[in-house]
Amino acid sequence: QVQLVESGGGLVQAGGSLRLSCSASRSIFTINTMAWYRQAPGKQRELVAAITPLGGTDYVDTVKGRFTISRDNGKNMMYLQMNVLKPEDTGVYYCNRRTRYLEWGQGTQVTVSS
Repeated sequence: QVQLVESGGGLVQAGGSLRLSCSASRSIFTINTMAWYRQAPGKQRELVAAITPLGGTDYVDTVKGRFTISRDNGKNMMYLQMNVLKPEDTGVYYCNRRTRYLEWGQGTQVTVSS
């Protein structure tokens, strides 16, 4: 079973930046479309950004131009660079496959203060 571990969250003021990291216990990023998800308090988990095996990316409209998803195949790592953060970006961020979800990790908390 592949284990996913998210890190890099924290408390930041609006307008600030954070870089989230996702590590996997096996090499999965090059053969799967991977994604970052977030779950805000009292809301359902939503897709934030995705990256295909060929490097194509897609973003939810609310983060376009502010977030960048990337990966390092050699390190089995995926990243989410988040700039110009807004209070509505607050939530727990998870990484996983775009479909056929693996077991969810613990996530990493992002809190953006106004």
